[in-house]
Amino acid sequence: MEPLQAYQLVYNLMSLSIAAMGSSFFFFVSARGALKPENRMAVTLSATVVLIALYHYVRIFDSWVSTAGGSLGTFNEAYRYVDWVLTVPLLVAELVLVLRLDSKLESKLIQRNVVYAFLMIVTGYIGEMDAQTTVVLTSARTIWGLISSVFFVLILRDLFGGIAVSIKKQSKEIQGIFRILRVVLLATWGVYPIAYLLPTISTSIGLTAADGMVLKQVGYTIADILAKPGYGLLIWKIATLKDKGR
Repeated sequence: MEPLQAYQLVYNLMSLSIAAMGSSFFFFVSARGALKPENRMAVTLSATVVLIALYHYVRIFDSWVSTAGGSLGTFNEAYRYVDWVLTVPLLVAELVLVLRLDSKLESKLIQRNVVYAFLMIVTGYIGEMDAQTTVVLTSARTIWGLISSVFFVLILRDLFGGIAVSIKKQSKEIQGIFRILRVVLLATWGVYPIAYLLPTISTSIGLTAADGMVLKQVGYTIADILAKPGYGLLIWKIATLKDKGR
């Protein structure tokens, strides 16, 4: 990929992400007012998630522009990890809260998965700081990526296994939305570990290290748009169905 084309691709996707985060924030803030009080918290968390992401994407975008995509300096990847360490626990809490599970189960799932989410992001960030660009099974990046993936699997186990009984008690409409949400969650969260490894494996699949870095940014940005505004819309839909007693 030509450097200018690669730069513009990421530039445009980051610009799209800023617009998506900003517009969805105003939607969630306005939509929550139409819900009953007991159904508002999950949508409030959706608004909080996209607001945090909006701020960080402005910073990420500025870093991309100021370093010309990393060619004029070091692109600051830390902004993404600061964003994720704040937003991923909230994304987990959204789903648990909107389903209105048994209070003891709800508390247990939220507390445990907030810890899992924090550890997943922190261990991933440690690996991100490793500068190696070739596949080495003992590389710090690969090892920390695997450790981070363990917490990712634990979160999925709880979100899908831990609430299985509750989902069966929900209406058919909510069960249908939850199935869509499950696909979105798996598809978007599954992109992160793949994108994470691209700079490491780029040379072994016929790409340059720069190509790997660009594809990583593309993967992260698309996944963020789907996993925050997109996921939030599904949470809002479940909340509206709950509001109608369905």
